[in-house]
Amino acid sequence: MKTADIKKGMRVMLSNGWEATILDNSRSITRLAEVYGYHTEMGSVYTHDIEMVNIDGIWHHIALTDKQKQLKKQVEETLF
Repeated sequence: MKTADIKKGMRVMLSNGWEATILDNSRSITRLAEVYGYHTEMGSVYTHDIEMVNIDGIWHHIALTDKQKQLKKQVEETLF
């Protein structure tokens, strides 16, 4: 499954282990989500940080596009 296939209302797992509910149907590099971490917050998450999506109670891995992989690498190089 690709991030473009994730629809509003779907539950996802982020790369840091937190879960989130997608709040939009955007196809951009960020998605609006309600994130359940230390606190529940709403904000944008990079699509390359979405690792899995829950469909009918089963977690499915996300396949990143080449563009998403490239952006993830750039962001990681900037942070570390």
